[in-house]
Amino acid sequence: MQQNLNDFRRYAPATERNRQPILTVLKRVLNPTGTVLEIASGTGQHSVYFAPRLKPRRWLTSDCQPELLASIKAWQEIEPSPNLYPPFFLNVCESRWSVENGNSPAHYTAQEREKYPIESMVNINMIHIAPWEACLGLMAGAKRILPRGGILYLYGPFKQGGVHTAVSNEAFDGSLRSQNPEWGVRNLETVQDVAADHSLTWLETVPMPANNLSVVFQRD
Repeated sequence: MQQNLNDFRRYAPATERNRQPILTVLKRVLNPTGTVLEIASGTGQHSVYFAPRLKPRRWLTSDCQPELLASIKAWQEIEPSPNLYPPFFLNVCESRWSVENGNSPAHYTAQEREKYPIESMVNINMIHIAPWEACLGLMAGAKRILPRGGILYLYGPFKQGGVHTAVSNEAFDGSLRSQNPEWGVRNLETVQDVAADHSLTWLETVPMPANNLSVVFQRD
């Protein structure tokens, strides 16, 4: 696709393939009200697709990479939705996130927080393309922020019982580790154990296309 030099949108081809199957699960598992905090919103393509289809929920986008924050903002300018908040900087490895304790981004005001509190969190394709500390930080943040009954949704490839579920996932894992030894496809049971340590109960695992999984947790 030809892009204007002033168009900061980035494209992830897999997004258009996986967005509808993910949406089907989100409609069923997310809390029906409040704000959904998307951790590591990436290009921003998911957010502009999900937000208008998940009303009356609000959708709050975030990332830690400046070029991706610019992409998310650009996508929202092209495909706006009244229930979609602009992106803000969030690094899951920080001990306290800017969305906590009244330090939220300006567009998620105290009035918005009171009317539309964060009741669900969504994290798509992050923990395998990040150091293990990112998964630990994600779980710690979910424990701090989510209310009792709040939902944490993860999507991506996982090993099960320490074994890859497909040859393609094994090859992908090798490619990731060659780029950065701290990256890699995580073992689902290990992630579940970390979640349990952070007061997050595993609810279900849903097989998805292309050998991915949706994994759903609930705050105790």
